[in-house]
Amino acid sequence: MIPTPRLPLAVVLSTLALAACAQTAPTATPAPGQYAVGFGPSPQLPAPEKSLIPTVHIAKAQGWTNGAKPTVAAGLAVTPYATGLDHPRWLYVLPNGDVLVAESNKPANEKDPVSIKGAVQKQVMKKAGAGVASPDRIMLLRGVLPNGMAVTKTVFMENIRSPFGMVLVGKDLYVAGSDALYKFPYKEGDTKITDKGVKVWDLPAGINHHWTKNVVASADGKKLYVTVGSNSNVGENGMDIEAGRAAIWEFDPATAKGRIFASGLRNPNGMAWNPESKALWTAVNERDELGNDLVPDYITSVKDGAFYGWPYSYYGQNVDKRIEPARPDLVAKAIAPDYALGAHTASLGLAFYTGALLPQFKNGALVGQHGSWNRKPYSGYKLIYVPFSGGKPSGPPQDILTGFVKDEVAFGRPVGVAVDKAGAILLADDVGNVVWRVTPAGAAATPAVAAK
Repeated sequence: MIPTPRLPLAVVLSTLALAACAQTAPTATPAPGQYAVGFGPSPQLPAPEKSLIPTVHIAKAQGWTNGAKPTVAAGLAVTPYATGLDHPRWLYVLPNGDVLVAESNKPANEKDPVSIKGAVQKQVMKKAGAGVASPDRIMLLRGVLPNGMAVTKTVFMENIRSPFGMVLVGKDLYVAGSDALYKFPYKEGDTKITDKGVKVWDLPAGINHHWTKNVVASADGKKLYVTVGSNSNVGENGMDIEAGRAAIWEFDPATAKGRIFASGLRNPNGMAWNPESKALWTAVNERDELGNDLVPDYITSVKDGAFYGWPYSYYGQNVDKRIEPARPDLVAKAIAPDYALGAHTASLGLAFYTGALLPQFKNGALVGQHGSWNRKPYSGYKLIYVPFSGGKPSGPPQDILTGFVKDEVAFGRPVGVAVDKAGAILLADDVGNVVWRVTPAGAAATPAVAAK
């Protein structure tokens, strides 16, 4: 177990302020076609850095003003699809084209163990825009106006404990809350669900250091896959409370039984099926406090029964020496993920592009990077595209949307990603309280579905 420094709060805050002001050299811009440090299928990994207090470099959450919006890559256009939302985190597109938006945050009555470090982190998250009360609500967006905005924005469901992942299987809509997986009846065209639903499976909760739970279904709908993040950074709260966590679970609705499908995944969020290989992929947030460029967050295919290292090792069998007692037996089993996305980028959203509107992204991965709070210079704060060929990453990442942070201020923070029925890319922005819509430049807004 890793001891928590027992220092007076004023000393800790002072040290954090100094750390935030410390200058660190930015990662060099790679040549075209080359990977930056901490990116790609075989990332460069620097030596771990030790420090009593981690770097804290917070972009103060402000939101967009005066019609400002993200910077979009050449050949593309971005418009707000919905504004005035309340901490939108995750997106799901229903078969008829309606878009569900989970407005959510950490449950109010779930707290990390009391410590100076925890108190400081709480203040950090508040400044970064993550300290708002959870709306516990799902909104429904329908249709597209000529200006790119949704025709209607209505409340679809309420009073779900920190809703996040959503998936429709037949006439059953599954919603993953912070502590359980729920099922609700749904029929096409529904604009509101008032049914209280059924809790079909309890999910590991308790401290809920990582509270987000996502869910996707297998192609035949017979299995559900649910992400459960760790209860800590690297097991500092004890491994006894990590049982069933840092994992992707497989759930069988027919038998109401579940099993761990893959483990050692510190905080898996986005999940999607690769359109070519048909393999399950996930986006994972790795551990902190090993330096500016460790450990890279990543996307990876998820192998049944595989162990990905957390907390004993990272990126394969690179041992994290902070963990006691060591587990060389588990490290020997750890496999490296497929593709690194940069340290502290907080890569959350994941979707594979299968539409026709933007053929340049065909079969590639779209990743929403929420952005760092403990790295200088900042990392993440982007929507990126990772090219794929034959079901595997095939090149360096490319920016789609940038400009979310400038001069120590965060106008927005990217989270969930989806592709609407027309083939436009949707991105949830939980600081801007916007869902953005990306289309070809100069193209008229293409209706995702006619308003009903």
